[in-house]
Amino acid sequence: MRKSEKPQKETEIKKVEKNHFLKNKTIKDLIAPAGIDATNTNHLEIISTKTRFARSMVVAAIPRMCTFPEFLRGMYTFGDANISVFITPKGENSSQTELNRTINELESERIVAFNRGDINRERILEQKRLEAEELRDEIAAGFNKLYEASVICTLFAYTLDELDKYTELLTAEMAKTLIDVKPAWALQDEAFKSNMPFSENKLNKKHVFDRNSMSTVFPFFTSEIGHEKGIPIGFNVQTGLPVLFDNFSPTLSNYNMVIFGKSGAGKGVTIKTLTSRSSVLMGIESLALDAEGEYGIVAEALGGINVTISPNSNTIINLFDLEPEVVKDEITGKERMALNVENKVEDVTQALLTMARGSTRSSEVNELTKQIIAESVSEEYAALGITNDINSLYKGNVVGNISHNSYLGREKKEMPTIGSWYRRILQKAQSNENSDYKFHYSYLIKVMRQYVREYNGQMAYFDGQSTFELLEGVPFINLDISQLEERFARPLAQQILLSWIWEKYVKKNSEDKSKAAKKRVLIDEAWMLLPYPEAVDFLNTMARRARKRNVSLAVMSQKFQDFYEKPEVQAVLTSSDTKLFLAQDKSEIQYIREVFKLSEGEANFLITCNRGEGLLKVGNDSAVIAIQPTKKEFEFVETNMNNIMNK
Repeated sequence: MRKSEKPQKETEIKKVEKNHFLKNKTIKDLIAPAGIDATNTNHLEIISTKTRFARSMVVAAIPRMCTFPEFLRGMYTFGDANISVFITPKGENSSQTELNRTINELESERIVAFNRGDINRERILEQKRLEAEELRDEIAAGFNKLYEASVICTLFAYTLDELDKYTELLTAEMAKTLIDVKPAWALQDEAFKSNMPFSENKLNKKHVFDRNSMSTVFPFFTSEIGHEKGIPIGFNVQTGLPVLFDNFSPTLSNYNMVIFGKSGAGKGVTIKTLTSRSSVLMGIESLALDAEGEYGIVAEALGGINVTISPNSNTIINLFDLEPEVVKDEITGKERMALNVENKVEDVTQALLTMARGSTRSSEVNELTKQIIAESVSEEYAALGITNDINSLYKGNVVGNISHNSYLGREKKEMPTIGSWYRRILQKAQSNENSDYKFHYSYLIKVMRQYVREYNGQMAYFDGQSTFELLEGVPFINLDISQLEERFARPLAQQILLSWIWEKYVKKNSEDKSKAAKKRVLIDEAWMLLPYPEAVDFLNTMARRARKRNVSLAVMSQKFQDFYEKPEVQAVLTSSDTKLFLAQDKSEIQYIREVFKLSEGEANFLITCNRGEGLLKVGNDSAVIAIQPTKKEFEFVETNMNNIMNK
C-alpha cells in the first residue's frame, strides 16, 4: 500500500507547488516579457522568445483645422502600433485668461506689422485675433470648451531596419494631413510607459483643442465602401450592410484592380459575380484572358462570345495587326484618328523577343538580337507602305486627312505576319556581311521556325491573317487559352493577346469619357507572365495607360510572393486603386502585410477567413466583405468541380 501511495503524494505536492506559484504571481508577472532594454535613446528592445523593437513617437505639431475622420486616420490604421490620447479639460477661468492673453499678443503683433507695412501678415494676425475672440465668447456663453491633449504612438517591428522604415512611412503618411510626428528622443522609456494602459502621461507635449476639434481624435468610425452608382458586390462582415462598388467611380484615381487569394479562396467566383452584375446593371463590357477555361460559361450566360485558341483550332490572331486610334487634340480638344507605327513596332518586337528566348529564357538573346528583330518588323510595315499616315493603312489612295468615321467601309491592307517576318530574316541573313550579327541571325532562324505555319511549326497558331475580330457592344468576350501548354505556350499567348487586345479593344475607346464605353480586361493567373521581362513590361504599360481609355485592368493571381520579389511589376500594384485580398496562405501573408501595411488583426483574418471572404481596399477605405452570389448566379460562377457535379 505504501508503494501505491507514494506517486499520489508526489502528485499532490506538485499541485501544491503549482498553486503556490500561481498565487504568488500577478497577471502583470505572467504576461510581462523577460526584459526591456531601454539603454538606446531612440528605441526599446523587448526581450522575449523573439526580440521585438519598439519606438514611441509624439505628435509635435498639428494643423490649424482638424477634420473627422481624416485627422488621425493614417495613424489609427497604420499597422502594428499602439496609440494613446490623453485628454484633460481646461477650466473656464484659465481658458478665458489664456485666450485674453493670446488676443492681446496677436493685436500687438498686428500693430507692429501694420507699422512695418506688412499687409499680408497684418491680415493673417487680424484673422487669428477674430477667431480667438469668437472662441472666447463661445466659452463664456457655455457653447464651447478647451482641452489639452497629448497623442503618443508606439511602433513595433522584429528588426531595427523594419522599425526605421515604419517610422519613415508613418511620418510621411501623417505629413499629408500637416501633422508632424517625431520620435520621443531620449524619452523612450517614459513614452513607452505612457502608452501602456495605466492612464499615466509621463510626457508633457500637449496641444490645445476646442470641443469641435477634440471630437476629431476619436476613432469611432467603421470602414465602409460605398459608391452612389455601384453594384452590390457583397456584404460588410462587420456591419452587415451591402457593399456597393463602382469600378469606374470618379472618386478613384484609376480603374484597375488586383485580386489575390490562394487556390480555392474564391477568386473566380468573385470576378465572375462582379463581371456579370456590372454587365447587367451598368452595361460594362468585359473581355477575359482565360488561362484555366473557366469563363466560357459566363460568356454564354451573358450572351457573349467564346473563342478558343489551341493548336487544333482554326482561330488565328495576328500579332502584327495594327489599328487606328481615336486621340484628342490637346489644343483644340477635338478628336481625330491617328496611327502610331513606332509603338506597334515596339510591341511586336517585345513579343518576338519572348518567343526567341523560349521556355528556357535563353541568355543568347541580347540587344543585338532585339535590334535585328525591331529593324525587320519596321521593314515589314514599310514594305506595305504603312506609315503614321492613317490613309496608308487602307487600300487605295486618299488625299488629305480622314475624319473619325470616313474610314469605315474601306478595305484594310493585309498585315505582315510572323511567316513574312521570318522570310525577311532568312533574306537578311543571306545578305549579312557583319560578323557581329551572324550568330544572332543563325539563332533566330533556328528558334523561330517553330512559330511559322509554312514549316508546320508546333506553335504556329499566331502565324497568319486574323480570322477573328473583336466586336463592339458585346457584353462578354472570352479568349480561352487553357488548351495550350502551361509552361511556356500559355504565358506567350497571354503576352501576344494582351498586345492584340490593346490594339483591337482598348485603343478603339475614345479618350473622351462621355463617349467611351466602360470596358474591363480580365487577366487570370497573371503570375504566369512574371518570368518573362517583355511580358511584364507590357503589363505595366497597359496598367498605366488603361485609365486614359476608360478601361479597367483586372489582374488575378494566387502567388503574391512572385509580385513582391519582382520590382519590375510594381507598377501594376501602384496603378490599381482597388485591391481585394481573399484567403491567403501563411507563406504569402507576410509579404502582403509588408507591402499594404495591414494590421496584425487583418493579416490573421486573411489566414483564417472562409471561402468568399476577404479584405477589400478601395483607395483609402477598406472593409471586410463576404461575396455571396445568388442561387442563379452560382449556376455559371461556381468553379469547384465537386460542387458542380453535385448540383
